[in-house]
Amino acid sequence: MRQKSSEYMHWAKTQSRARFNLATSGVGAFPLSELGALPALEINGDNSYGYAPLKAAIAARHQVDPDCVVTAAGTSGANYLAFATLVDDGDEVLLEHPTYGLLEDALRSLGAVIKPMPRDPENGYALDPAAVRRAITPNTKLIVVTNLHNPSSVLTPESVLREIGDIGRSVGARVLVDEVYLDAVYENTPRTSFHLGPEFVVTSSLTKVYGVSGLRCGWILAAPDLARAMWRMNDVMAATPVHPGELLSVVVFEQWERVRDRFRRIVIADRAVLNAFLDRAPNVSAARTEWGTTCFLRLAAGDADAFLACLRSERETSAVPGRFFGMPQCFRIGMGVNSEMFAEGLRRIEESL
Repeated sequence: MRQKSSEYMHWAKTQSRARFNLATSGVGAFPLSELGALPALEINGDNSYGYAPLKAAIAARHQVDPDCVVTAAGTSGANYLAFATLVDDGDEVLLEHPTYGLLEDALRSLGAVIKPMPRDPENGYALDPAAVRRAITPNTKLIVVTNLHNPSSVLTPESVLREIGDIGRSVGARVLVDEVYLDAVYENTPRTSFHLGPEFVVTSSLTKVYGVSGLRCGWILAAPDLARAMWRMNDVMAATPVHPGELLSVVVFEQWERVRDRFRRIVIADRAVLNAFLDRAPNVSAARTEWGTTCFLRLAAGDADAFLACLRSERETSAVPGRFFGMPQCFRIGMGVNSEMFAEGLRRIEESL
């Protein structure tokens, strides 16, 4: 039976908030006033199959042809649209584990048969091509990974992604890479994996690293013929996007480096506090990363749900239960919103431990 809801999203919308909210997944909100002079906003525009200036801005950012760009409602909307185009009922899909719960929920809602590809915590959650080789079969239609990895923020090198692309191509499978966190690599930011070969499809958005999630500016990068198929698939889901959001998204792309760097200092400060916490906390472990806005903590013993329930009720602090990533002994915390809140939240986690 197909899945018809997402337990994770329901939890995130109804139970994640707390005075010390470490259940975030992206940076804080970028103030509209700091975007400077804004264009005259219009309710409607020429955007039946994408607003041309926005497609051009996304294409220029990634050095691709605008015909390869499909806009969507955030990364989640982009992922669902890509899955709906690429996957038929009963198709086999390889999905990294641990994985962001909404990816699995979306695939199951479309009737996909999911096979896990383990990202071993003992190996720092690194994406291992050998695990892909063990899991793949001639029936595999799609391989799905995140880079940076959600929840651990581990970066997968281009050489590894290229090898996974070769493995997928050997059986005619595509590789979808969710890159929504990739721009949280603030120095020597890797290029999009879309350039690695025609089997690659990439999704991303301005939601996590730029602080403008309310614009719902997401996109897919795909070969032109596949992009056209995705636009047609979108016809059954929506008419046209919200045009004022498109206009404002173009403004963000015009100054994307400044918008991205606004929260860089906060993320760096939070990571320093996190590393100091990990140095002295004996009951948790994590893959330490140089970049990213999330960290995946693993309890030395026990189930995280009971620990987090106590943390929220007694210490007003929230984090995301690892069961939403298939790892019930873990929990995810987010950085980049407010350093004072983050430090106090970690202090309360330490007290609870």
